[in-house]
Amino acid sequence: MTWNVKSLGRQLRAVWMLLLVGVVLTVASPVFLTRTNLLNVGLATSVAALLALGQTYVIILAEIDLSVGATLGFSAAVTAMTLRDHGLLPALLAGLAVGAAVGLVNGLLVTKTRMPSFIATLATLSVLSGMSLQITSGNPVGVTDTTFQGIGQDRFAGIPVPVWIMLVMFAVFGFVLSRTRFGRHVYATGDNAEAARLSGIRTQRVKILAFVISGVLAALAGFILTARLSTAEPTAGTGLELEAIAAVIIGGTSLAGGRGTLLGTLVGALVLGVIDNGMNLLDVSPFLQNVVKGLVILLAVFLDRNLDAVRALFRRRGEAAPAALSPTPKEPARG
Repeated sequence: MTWNVKSLGRQLRAVWMLLLVGVVLTVASPVFLTRTNLLNVGLATSVAALLALGQTYVIILAEIDLSVGATLGFSAAVTAMTLRDHGLLPALLAGLAVGAAVGLVNGLLVTKTRMPSFIATLATLSVLSGMSLQITSGNPVGVTDTTFQGIGQDRFAGIPVPVWIMLVMFAVFGFVLSRTRFGRHVYATGDNAEAARLSGIRTQRVKILAFVISGVLAALAGFILTARLSTAEPTAGTGLELEAIAAVIIGGTSLAGGRGTLLGTLVGALVLGVIDNGMNLLDVSPFLQNVVKGLVILLAVFLDRNLDAVRALFRRRGEAAPAALSPTPKEPARG
């Protein structure tokens, strides 16, 4: 299927939201559009965006992964402790192995025990949070390896390395999702798992791999956050799972499964990052910042659930609905 306005409708809604917020902040703050500030937005967004990337795979399957924040914290603690005792390469491998193992456990719980993913990953979240505090005794683990610190602090061609990592991961996994057999199986399973199974797709394996991808990307996000701070906080990922889910929803991925793109998720993560940055520039109270982000999420869900009513309103007025409100087909757009 070729790309067209209808198939890009959900992503366009996120783009319109990003443009609207950007225009408002450009008027409200002369600092917003400066190169330094925009790079700061990208840097601050990179961690949540990587979590949202993996979360997109899971949500397209009509599942959810609440453990990504705890996975980030636990893998970061393991990475920092291994780095201290055994060096860089073993530390990176250990962190990625932790992320993959957590994803595997989540996938097996969902597929083999038929446990709802909400409950399974909520339990995993609790277990990992406790394990992070246990192995670190509740204390941060310092990182002094300059090569590892470069993951979060260096720049390439004037752009922070975490931004490059984010873009590369979105490009790679975006290609996997839109251009490979596995990606097609993800969409088919999310759309109708029973029909996909009857057509020969190994739906359980697809779900397990999606959770593993989510876990590995959470570990990678842990590398970035640990390197930026030069320390691994056992509670570092607390609450980030909600921000990741919000980015996926704002980006147009359906919670019912079967549709969504990583481009939309990236835009959704940028929307949240720009809102955070703008409120900091405008010196908005941290308490009110959570209120604003909550309202943005409600707006995104409202648009997702009520677009038929909005389009009907435009038709009654004899107007054409904006392109961003155009309906999208259930199947994924590919080209």
